[in-house]
Amino acid sequence: MNYSICNETFVDWPLAKACDFAAACGYTGIEIAPFTLASRATDVPTAMRSEIRRTIARAGLDCVGLHWLLAKTDFHVAHPDPAVRQHTVDYLGELARLCADLGGRVLVFGSPSQRSLMPGVSLEAATQHLHEVFSKLIPVLEATDTVVALEPLTPAETDVLTTAAETRRLIDSIGSPHVRLLLDVKAMSSEQEPIPKVILASASHLEHFHANDVNLQGPGFGAIDYTPIFGALNEVRYAGWVSVEVFDYAPGAERLARESIQYMQRIESELG
Repeated sequence: MNYSICNETFVDWPLAKACDFAAACGYTGIEIAPFTLASRATDVPTAMRSEIRRTIARAGLDCVGLHWLLAKTDFHVAHPDPAVRQHTVDYLGELARLCADLGGRVLVFGSPSQRSLMPGVSLEAATQHLHEVFSKLIPVLEATDTVVALEPLTPAETDVLTTAAETRRLIDSIGSPHVRLLLDVKAMSSEQEPIPKVILASASHLEHFHANDVNLQGPGFGAIDYTPIFGALNEVRYAGWVSVEVFDYAPGAERLARESIQYMQRIESELG
């Protein structure tokens, strides 16, 4: 497995310190939340982008890409106003350029608040809006050689794209190799199908994978057994990143980073 970790796990650590610690734990990649760099992607100047890329490389890590793309913004991919949707497309394009400048490839689209149903918008209309937004984004994704990975989330977080099957249908309707799927363990735990079955059904769409637990902490910190999950990833010959993304930082950054990868490495070793 190729292991990475999301940089906001380290809260207020300087990026260099976070990268060095992640590398010491055994991670080979880091995934960046744009809001940890600046309030907007457009506020990250060229010189800063180059320095961030060098910082990641100096630690011996790869930049996996970006996630929490629209967090702390007023953009919305399913807004009823076409002008707002177009502004959102434009901003996602800026994020794709930022991702490429940092050496990354994957743009994880979760952002539940920026896709959930708005007053007067049906689920069918929202899905059409998502199709429009991500279809319009394709030329920038092609130019930057980046991929947007759409992330199904739990019904507790959003009411749009709450299953892998629903998300795969949208991806198929868009029909671009630059629009693919992310699977997240916490999110898959809300599905009716067992997590390994979701992975097997999603093999041809799968671009990226987030590792965590229903308790919002890291893999191995909660009740979810990763043995069948990694077994399914092995079965589909998944060759992408397994990226630790947590939401409850109570155990502390060092424990979360170190024990998450130790747990996953043990499971991988046991599976042979």
